[in-house]
Amino acid sequence: MKKFYQLSLVMVLAFTVILAGCGNNNNANSGTNAGTATNAPTDAAAATEAPTDAPKTDVKIGLVTDVGGVNDKSFNQSAWEALQALNKESGAEIKYLQSKSNADYEPNLNQFVKGGYNLTWGIGFDLGDAVLKVANENPTANLAIIDSVVEAPNVESVTFAENEGSFLVGVVAGLTTKTNKVGFIGGMESPVIKRFEVGFKAGVLAVNPSATVTITYAGAYDKPDTGKSLAATLYDAGNDIIFPAAGATGNGVFNEAKSRNKAGGTKVWVIGVDKDQSLEFGDDVTLTSMIKRVDEAVKKVSQQVVDGTFKGGTTTVLSLKDNGVGLPETSKANVTPEILAKVDEYSKQIIDGTITVPSE
Repeated sequence: MKKFYQLSLVMVLAFTVILAGCGNNNNANSGTNAGTATNAPTDAAAATEAPTDAPKTDVKIGLVTDVGGVNDKSFNQSAWEALQALNKESGAEIKYLQSKSNADYEPNLNQFVKGGYNLTWGIGFDLGDAVLKVANENPTANLAIIDSVVEAPNVESVTFAENEGSFLVGVVAGLTTKTNKVGFIGGMESPVIKRFEVGFKAGVLAVNPSATVTITYAGAYDKPDTGKSLAATLYDAGNDIIFPAAGATGNGVFNEAKSRNKAGGTKVWVIGVDKDQSLEFGDDVTLTSMIKRVDEAVKKVSQQVVDGTFKGGTTTVLSLKDNGVGLPETSKANVTPEILAKVDEYSKQIIDGTITVPSE
C-alpha cells in the first residue's frame, strides 16, 4: 500500500508539471506574439527573425508639395516616389500634403511638425519662406527643402545645377531641330527656372549658332491648359522642339505635341524635365529628358533621419559631376549616336571645368 501511495504521488507531481508547462505556453501567446504560427521554428535563427511585414523603424516623414501637386509627372512626383521606396525598405511612415496655393505651405508644414514627424520636406523653391518661418518657430524639428537654400540650423537644403543638365539637352535640340527654331516654356520666373532657361539656350547656340531660342513663361506650375496654349503658339511659329520647365503645366505641352503628331504634318518634339518623361508620354513625342535626381536627394536625406545622422544647417548642390543632373538611357531611342557622342563630349568638358555653363 505504501508503494501505491508513493507511485500515485509521483504521477500527480508529474501531471502538475505538465499542466504548468501548458499554462506558460498560453501566457506567451497572449502577449505581443499572439497570432503567430503555432508550430515553433526548429531553427534558432528563424525563431528570432522579425515578420517580413514588420516596420524596421518608427520614423515618420512628411512631404509638402508646391502647387504642382504630387502627380505632376515631374519633381513633386519624383520626391514622393523616393519616400515610397524608403517606406518599402525601412518601414518609415510617410505622408504627403498637397498645396493648392501658396497660403497652404505654412499650415501644411506645421501639420507635420506639430504632429511629431521626424522630418518634414518642402518641395520647391516657392516653399523657401514658409520653411524658414516654420523652422525658426520650431528649432527642435528637422526640415529639408528642394530647390532653395534656407539658412537655419535645423534645415537641410538641396539644390541642383539645372543649367548644366539643360545645356546638354540644348545640345540635343540644337543638333536635332529641322527648322532652327526651338522654344522654352518656364513655369514661374525664379532663380531655379532661370538656370534651366539660360543653360538650355547656351547649349543650343553652342552647337547651332544659327538657331533661334524663343523664351516664354506660363506664370504657373499647375496649368496644363496654359502649357498647351503656349505650345500651340510656339509650334505654329515654326518651333519644332520645346523644352518646358514648368511642372504640371508642361503636361499640356506634351498633349499639344501628341495631337499635332497624330494629325500629321511637321514632326514636333518635347524635351522632358526632372524625370524621364518618355516613360509617361512615350518615345513618339519625347526627344530626351533633363533628369534632375530629386528622388535620390530626397531618399538620401530621409535615410539620414532613419539612421540618426541628419545634420541641419547644410546645403548640398548636385551637379553633372555628382550625377545629380543628366540625360536618361532612353535618349538613344530618338537621339542619334553622333549627337549622343557630342553630348558626352560637352559633358566631360563641363565636369573638368573647360566649359562653365551660365546660370543667370
